Amino acid sequence: MSSRAAWLVQAGCLDYAQVWAWQRQLQDNRRNNPDRPDVLLLLEHPAVYTLGRGSSLAHLKFDPQHPPAPVYRIERGGEVTHHAPGQLVGYPILNLRHHRCDLHWYLRQLEAVLILVLANYGLTGERIEGLTGVWVEGKKLAAIGIQVSRWISLHGFALNVCPDLAGFEAIVPCGISDRAVGSLVEFCPDVRLEVVRSQVAGAFAQTFELDLQPCSLEQLQAEENLTAIAGNP
Repeated sequence: MSSRAAWLVQAGCLDYAQVWAWQRQLQDNRRNNPDRPDVLLLLEHPAVYTLGRGSSLAHLKFDPQHPPAPVYRIERGGEVTHHAPGQLVGYPILNLRHHRCDLHWYLRQLEAVLILVLANYGLTGERIEGLTGVWVEGKKLAAIGIQVSRWISLHGFALNVCPDLAGFEAIVPCGISDRAVGSLVEFCPDVRLEVVRSQVAGAFAQTFELDLQPCSLEQLQAEENLTAIAGNP
């Protein structure tokens, strides 16, 4: 069986609000034209906090009127999390009708991608029953939060490669108070984010049976008619 073609966009550290707006435009384009290619965005964000649609402010350890970094309430599931440089964020915009219309399956597939990546470093990524994400030796290295509309996916996963974890101390990450957050660099001091990014792309293509074709951000903007928000290119 031949692999379905999809676009792979690898970028640097981009403003959260801008990428969020682009994701929604990509999702909307695929609701209007289900035959458009799937897209995988791999990038980083400046320090930011995001809260899922039903997440509790009780999991913030700061005054939300005076946050240490920007805060966004978004449409994904899950509780509050933190993004920062050194954390690899993946946003798959997939038409699940071309894969499987099953949200539980989709979440487990995203976990499988990250487990494959960790195996490259001799690490056993673990799932915990009843929770979403990937742990290594009791530390959560990867968080996952999604939204799906008419079977087109939005948001995705975040893998802590080598970020400053201090930002997580200001929240109860994912609403889980009894489990620590960790990073890949703690286990593999020489890890390089650009290598992990390539490994994630490969594992994603393998897991979802996709032929990922490189696409620059500029190409994507032109192909999808993506618009910039004020203050962003």
